[in-house]
Amino acid sequence: MKFVKILFVIFLLLAVAVGGVSFWIYKSLNTPAQHSKANQFIQIPKGTTTNEIVNKLAAEGILKSELPLQIYLRSFGDASKIQAGEFQFPSPITPLQILKELEKGEERTIKLTIPEGFTRFDIAKRLAEKFPPTDEKTILALMDETNSIKDFDPAAKNLEGYMFPSTYDFPLNTKPAEAIKRMVEQFKKTWQPEWNERARALGRTPREIVTIASLIETESKFDAERAVVASVIYNRLSKNIPLGIDQTAVYVAKMQNRWDGTINKSDLETDSPYNTRRFGGIPPGAISSVSASALEAALNPAKTDYIFYVLNVEKNDGSHNFYASAADFERGKALYQRWLEEQRNK
Repeated sequence: MKFVKILFVIFLLLAVAVGGVSFWIYKSLNTPAQHSKANQFIQIPKGTTTNEIVNKLAAEGILKSELPLQIYLRSFGDASKIQAGEFQFPSPITPLQILKELEKGEERTIKLTIPEGFTRFDIAKRLAEKFPPTDEKTILALMDETNSIKDFDPAAKNLEGYMFPSTYDFPLNTKPAEAIKRMVEQFKKTWQPEWNERARALGRTPREIVTIASLIETESKFDAERAVVASVIYNRLSKNIPLGIDQTAVYVAKMQNRWDGTINKSDLETDSPYNTRRFGGIPPGAISSVSASALEAALNPAKTDYIFYVLNVEKNDGSHNFYASAADFERGKALYQRWLEEQRNK
């Protein structure tokens, strides 16, 4: 009996160990990791073994740990699918995503990622990095050419809001103007024909919808609450209450080439029609690139009485609490300010 108990304990310990290792492998394979080689091509010569490939990617800092991917390839993967070539790995990236890139075997391209909420200034900087030697100033001038969007927005002064955020692959000889054209084309593909009628039903032009979507994009990263954020914007507009969205002041600072990463009091007081703390209504145009999710929220706001929102400090995940009354909002704001002070003092 004692021997049986010992065997049971050993079996139990082995089961726990196997479960722990399995969880570690699963988590390691699916956890995105940052690396510094996103703008470089990594060459995998023909005849390179699987272990040599994994070791090389670890040495380049693209893989944080070699073992999980090696175990996966030996147990579940098909190493024969991995192809030789030159590869560009975005950052962050998971080991399983790295494996998919290695299996594609695509010809060498420039991978360009434009995150949701990027402004034209952010996009110009990214394009200058990806397509040298063209500089940011020259690229921004290209974005002032609006012929490609005139059929959608005749009043457009630049392409802000109309360069769709996504990941693109471009041939090596691509020029910034061609990349910009592709992003605008992707925006047009994303905009659905029926959205024009929906915009009219809301009493808005497509340009105004894109502008409102850009506000939503910069205010909330959660699809589930974006329609509620949209309701706050529409409710405040209907009551002639300034929107008070601080990201519009950030945008002004970027336009004036003085953004230092911190919202200062002077930013909130700046005399610009984009500053929604000083001026009512929506800004003259978009303040960032917009996703399909933000556009859909702008077109389909939730039906609420909310006119305020503030970060939810209890969740501390970027989501918000919403309020219909000033008194409730002030209590939520006070809680947020106390939390903010605590964060600053840490």
